[in-house]
Amino acid sequence: MKSYRPERVANVIREVVSDAISTRLNDPRIEPMSSVTRVEVSPDLEHAKVWVSVLGEASVGRRTISGLKAAAGYVQRLVGAELSLRTTPHLTFHLDESLKKAAETIRIINESMEEIRQKDAASQEHQEGNADTSSGGGA
Repeated sequence: MKSYRPERVANVIREVVSDAISTRLNDPRIEPMSSVTRVEVSPDLEHAKVWVSVLGEASVGRRTISGLKAAAGYVQRLVGAELSLRTTPHLTFHLDESLKKAAETIRIINESMEEIRQKDAASQEHQEGNADTSSGGGA
């Protein structure tokens, strides 16, 4: 039978870390427009990987992750205060690029769709031009 405890712990960690980023951490390296996208907790509840998405350039993301790593002990204490576990999971922070990749994929799809629309419009105009010349030649 699957245990849902790691998922429940992950949800609490996500909420606490999100709150810490937005209200409690005053490190200038940490971008306030960062969001916790997911948390993976090991089955033994010893380790938790926290994935953070940061708006802006890659350098801003790296700087935010380094700030979060520096504040990991403080954030871990906040998590420990919310959880009633024997030990608090060890937090590691990772930069989540999935939102940027998804946005880039959507941009490429939109560009491709626009090219297809333009080709279809040009093809339709060409066909209409041929139909006019073939029907007008018999008079």
